[in-house]
Amino acid sequence: MLFTDIVGSSERVRMLGDDAWQLTLESHDRIAWKTIDRHRGAVVKTTGDGLLVTFGSPSDAVACAAVLRRELASIGVAIRGGLHAGEVVMRDDGDVSGLAVHLAARVAPAAEGSSIYVSSTVRDLLLGGDQTFADRGEHALKGIDGSWRLYQLSP
Repeated sequence: MLFTDIVGSSERVRMLGDDAWQLTLESHDRIAWKTIDRHRGAVVKTTGDGLLVTFGSPSDAVACAAVLRRELASIGVAIRGGLHAGEVVMRDDGDVSGLAVHLAARVAPAAEGSSIYVSSTVRDLLLGGDQTFADRGEHALKGIDGSWRLYQLSP
């Protein structure tokens, strides 16, 4: 799962105004949907200034996050993202639930600036692949027992 969030969205909407912000969100969504489709993802829902997306594999999720960050930066939109892999319960209304979803939702806010953070689970699943990750240490994630080692996806 990938959670994204536009960095500094409250400040940007205040500076731009509602109409210009709406245009920014429309551009964000157009780029995001195209990128997510290319990486075989499924948008579960939007979160106002972010997305919850599921993927069939962690490599697709990480590749999508990297491209999405780059494509959105080209239009002046910085995002942070958090990824985790685990069991997901599909709800009748199309939403997802389960501890893995909560964990992924807690990884994203830990990311600094326009970084993409992944849980140790994702990093371990991708060992030997093309992606490189920088260790960002142990983090206490709200509502999750223990601490989790998080890694930053290299640009």
